[in-house]
Amino acid sequence: MKRLLLAVPLLAALSACEQLGIDDPAKVAAAKEAEGKAIGSACRHAMRAIEDCYVLNPKALKAAVYAGWREMDEYMRENKLEGVTPVVPRPGSTKPKDDEPEAKPVEKASEKASEKAGDKAKGR
Repeated sequence: MKRLLLAVPLLAALSACEQLGIDDPAKVAAAKEAEGKAIGSACRHAMRAIEDCYVLNPKALKAAVYAGWREMDEYMRENKLEGVTPVVPRPGSTKPKDDEPEAKPVEKASEKASEKAGDKAKGR
């Protein structure tokens, strides 16, 4: 009887492992699955190819990313929704961003020489 009385509080304490900071493997796996689906659906909504999504999110579970991408694709087709243009450039893209200033055109040597000659004539 004494052993039973000692076992009950011990079992109650062990059932609260989350309070001790011990993660439940099932909850961690479910969280990773949900995160992967969210990543996949966001990639599809941003009109990214599934391969781009894998490259941009190497730590995400590929099966979950694909499932989320596929679910969002079906949803967008059923509701005739258009995707949004992604802000982050696609991997390997060399296209300049809109907010970056474009490179100045290279001046020809003859134009530079004529400017220098004009400056000397004006006494600068």
